[in-house]
Order: sequence, then C-alpha cells, then structure tokens
Amino acid sequence: MRVLAAMSGGVDSAVAAARAVEAGHEVVGVHLALSTAPGTLRTGSRGCCSKEDAGDARRAADVLGIPFYVWDFADQFKEDVIDDFVASYAAGETPNPCLRCNEKIKFAALADRAVALGFDAVVTGHYAQLEDGVLRRAVDADKDQSYVLGVLTAQQLSRAMFPVGDTPKPQIRTEAAERGLAVADKPDSHDICFIPSGDTRAFLGAKIGIRPGKVVDADTGAELADHDGVHGFTIGQRKGLGVEGPAADGRPRYVTAIEPETGTVKVGSAERLQVWTIRADRPIWTVGSAPEGPIECTVQVRAHGGLADAVVEEVDGRLDIRLREPLTGVARGQAVVLYRRDGDGGGDIVLGSGTIAGTGGVDLGATDSESR
Repeated sequence: MRVLAAMSGGVDSAVAAARAVEAGHEVVGVHLALSTAPGTLRTGSRGCCSKEDAGDARRAADVLGIPFYVWDFADQFKEDVIDDFVASYAAGETPNPCLRCNEKIKFAALADRAVALGFDAVVTGHYAQLEDGVLRRAVDADKDQSYVLGVLTAQQLSRAMFPVGDTPKPQIRTEAAERGLAVADKPDSHDICFIPSGDTRAFLGAKIGIRPGKVVDADTGAELADHDGVHGFTIGQRKGLGVEGPAADGRPRYVTAIEPETGTVKVGSAERLQVWTIRADRPIWTVGSAPEGPIECTVQVRAHGGLADAVVEEVDGRLDIRLREPLTGVARGQAVVLYRRDGDGGGDIVLGSGTIAGTGGVDLGATDSESR
C-alpha cells in the first residue's frame, strides 16, 4: 500500500510511520502546518505545530529514509476547529477540539488530499486499534484515544491506520530509542494545542469579549455574583465562580446549568449535576449503520472518564440515551461515544457517537435539557 504518515513531531507518530515502513508499505511523511504563527505554539509540553515540531518530524523522516513534506492547513484549521471551539463556548457548550480536528482535518481534508494524490490510507500515532474496519480501544488504557476517534465514519476509518494502538506507551518510547529517533524522550503534548498558555478562559475572553451576566443560586434564584461571559464556565466547575464562600449549608457549589441567551450561570449542589438521560444530535456510526432498535452499551462522555452502562436508541436522527447509573459533569457540546464489550477480549468496540444536546435527571425532577 501507498500510505501517508501524518507526523506531528512527537514520538507516537514517528513510531507509527516507522512501523508502516517496516510493514512494507510505501510511506511518505507529512507534517500539518496548522498555525499561521507556528513559532508561538509550543511552551514545553504545551502546544503543537511549532517550527520545533516540524523540525522533529523532518529529522524522524530522515532517519526512516522516507520523503517528507509540510502541508499548510492553517486556514481550514482556524475555520473548522478554532472558530468552532470559540462559537461553541459562546453558546454555553463545552466542545472537544481534538474530535473536531480528527473529523474535519486529519481524516477529512488531509485524507481527501491523500486519496486524490493516489495514497491508500493515512497513518497516525493515535492510541486505538483498527482491524477489518472495527475501531477498538487501545491496549494502553491510560493512553487510549478511541474516544476522540469516535466521530469518524466507517468510510473515514476505511482509509486510516493506527499502528501503535497495540502497544503500551513506555514500549513505544523504548522502540523509538532503539530506532534512533531523537523524539524518544520528547514530552507528550497536553491541553488544547492552540492554547499553549493553558489559560482557556483568557483565550476565549480575547476572542469573545465581555458579555456580562449573573451567577445565580439554582435552588432560590438569588443573584450571587456578576461574570464577564458564559464562556468562562463549564458544567461541573467548582472553582473560579466568583462567589464568596460555600452555600448556606456549608457545601460547595458547582456550575449546574448555563443559559447563554440570558447570560445566566446557575450554581448548586453536587446532586444537581447527576444526569440519567442524554439527548445527542449528529449521530455517527463508526460500524457503518445504526442498529435496529435500542441497544445495551457503555457510553463515555469525556476523553478521560465519564463511563456508564446505558440503553441507546436512534430516534428521528438523534440518540436517546438512558443511563443505568448517573453521570456528573455532562455538558452540551461534548461527544458521547458508544462502546460494546468484545466477547473475544480484543478490546471494547466503538459503535458510534453523537454530540450532546441536552440532559435530564430524576431525583431532582427533569432538568432543563436546553440549559445543560
């Protein structure tokens, strides 16, 4: 096969490319330039797409003896990922930009160009397993990235390769060192790649500006504080609320609802965070088609955690999800990814995903699904 290896400049993508070469594929390396100011997007282990990363990717390609190119996707990345991220927060949602990047950039724009140039597949360093079109969790549970790949369609998966998903991360670093790859000890990137400072609130504030509103008590409706915009809050947030002290009963307060239309942020007890039902739009079935009728599966609502057994059914173009046990910190704009346990022990199978549009509770009455 003729494959295109997306090389970020990190150890995982370098080893993925190396394994593709070793498997006998004709490999070409490409680094994605996603920033219009690449010199500003790395601070230690924060950020990406810097000149340093491009140089690391090029040196890895040289060691592997494969051609290497830099492709500029900065404008599309800004439109499909950064602008989408800002607009989502302004609407009171909590998006995950890594999912959008995978959906719109790496396995859409990049893959489309690769296919147009005669490549059969795109190779990345994601920690997930893919066999015969079936996407599964990685062997290394701590590094598993199947959640952020759950937005891919069966067609997109048909032209993807994830060579490192069957190996724990420490072994990947050892392998990189043995192959003479200088990135063997390079720190992993974390947080949001286009916010190298790690200060998401400041980044959003500079983009959105001041949109004043009130922090109110979810039980009494009493106004507790002023704020500069709903983009500074997420469901389940406890710190940085601008509220003096705990509630009257001495218990901590959490953000329980966000209403962007009125600029209202509601805070209340931890019990108010519990949800038992989820409604999700934009269902995507990585397995190719929607199952008939309701299915029993496990759902995940965050990249690291937020797991529960559930009954899921697609109804009128949306997912209706009834949880077997409550989840907390579930916010609109997040993805809910559906998994099924593989009876052969090959790792959980990703069935599909949806974008969370609303939630509901039971003990405290049905919550306002539009405000979560």
